[in-house]
Amino acid sequence: MNADAVLVYDGECPYCSVAATALKRLDDVEAISWYDDAAQEFLAAQFDEVPFAMVLADRNEGQVYAGGAAAKELADRAGTPGIVGSLVRDNYDTIAKAVGIASGRGRDPDDFHSVYPLKTAAADVFDRLASNAEPHPADLS
Repeated sequence: MNADAVLVYDGECPYCSVAATALKRLDDVEAISWYDDAAQEFLAAQFDEVPFAMVLADRNEGQVYAGGAAAKELADRAGTPGIVGSLVRDNYDTIAKAVGIASGRGRDPDDFHSVYPLKTAAADVFDRLASNAEPHPADLS
């Protein structure tokens, strides 16, 4: 079963991978590495470029959350108190840079931090994005 919400994350960052694994426990979110061809295709269709940023795409809502907005939306979906979501959103760049240094990643995330309407071109490739996402643990049983 394909998800209706997919998180695109830095799959080469061990810290990001652990966070994505934890977030996949949300019933309605699956995750895919930024480096996956389907993620690259989706990002190019949505943004007319391929930003290096955490992105949460939600087909049902017709929204794409990027950077700090994605972090806040994920915190909200996980049921964390509002202040935690605000702290994550407001400190996303600092957290992302610290994680990048700790993991040896050679680049900082691009400056994308808003909520965007899901473009038609991106919606057209969403099924491939969702089918390439790592299966939700409940889907494996």
